[in-house]
Amino acid sequence: MAKATRATRMLEAAGIAFTVHAYDYDPGAERVGIQAAEALGQPPERLLKTLMALVDGRPVCAIVPSDREVSMKKLAAAFGGKNAQMMKPAEAERVTGYKVGGISPFGQARPIPAAIEAQALVHDQVYINGGQRGLQVRLNPEDARRLLEAKAATLIA
Repeated sequence: MAKATRATRMLEAAGIAFTVHAYDYDPGAERVGIQAAEALGQPPERLLKTLMALVDGRPVCAIVPSDREVSMKKLAAAFGGKNAQMMKPAEAERVTGYKVGGISPFGQARPIPAAIEAQALVHDQVYINGGQRGLQVRLNPEDARRLLEAKAATLIA
């Protein structure tokens, strides 16, 4: 597994402190984020999943704890929209340049507006996908928010 991805290169270029953590990715897992948290021995609220959605037809990125579900109503409101829906996997791969299960908010094919669950910002360190299946980066969530210019919002149901 490559430890250098577009995501890790973006973090390095921005001077963000992070560590890389590999684990055995299980494509058959019912909830990939929960499986990653268990594999890394971390509480699921510290492992953030990257979800790609559409708000009023425009792509957005939502970063939320792996054990929680996104409220489409709250997601739409966070971006000033009326409705939101999850992006289809093939579209998410095309838009981000990453494979599902390895989608990182960092180093996507083009910049996409992002929002991070406000509750995630209380942790000193969180894990976010590093741009490859089975690869997570551990970093300060506020550093991630600043780098992505992400909105901090209540996104979970």
